Amino acid sequence: MVFSEVAGRVSLQPPFRKIPLKKKDMEKVVVNVGRTDTGYCCACDLIPGWVVAGSENFDNFKKEVQESIDFWLEGKREDGEPYPKVFDGKYELVYDFDIASLLEYYRGIFSYSALQTITGINQKQLCHYASGISKPRPQQVEKIKSGLRRLAKDIETVTV
Repeated sequence: MVFSEVAGRVSLQPPFRKIPLKKKDMEKVVVNVGRTDTGYCCACDLIPGWVVAGSENFDNFKKEVQESIDFWLEGKREDGEPYPKVFDGKYELVYDFDIASLLEYYRGIFSYSALQTITGINQKQLCHYASGISKPRPQQVEKIKSGLRRLAKDIETVTV
């Protein structure tokens, strides 16, 4: 799992995902993700005006995002219009969640009680962050990121 913070957001790459190429061979394209009442939505700074809203299931949503980018690129290429050159090479989509959306995503995997154990933040407070009632201070964002990174590192070191 890889996390990075950009403008108060947290990027997430799914665990156990092996990329057959070396990271230096692949450009990263950041997709800003938010949660809606019916699923996910996203935008990408490299594609002005491009927005995708879709599936409740994040795996399906990622497919929809890739299909949308492919469709957009096809149109740009056919019309001879300019587009970011990163799309000519090998690129990886990095999903950049806001904290509320990230916690909501993980709520489907972990209970707030488990997230409290992972992050050290009270589950009631985590619930407030996830619902948007309150926004975490930078220190709390760091605790959430650190807790999830520790969990990911622990999982990577375990074999069955």
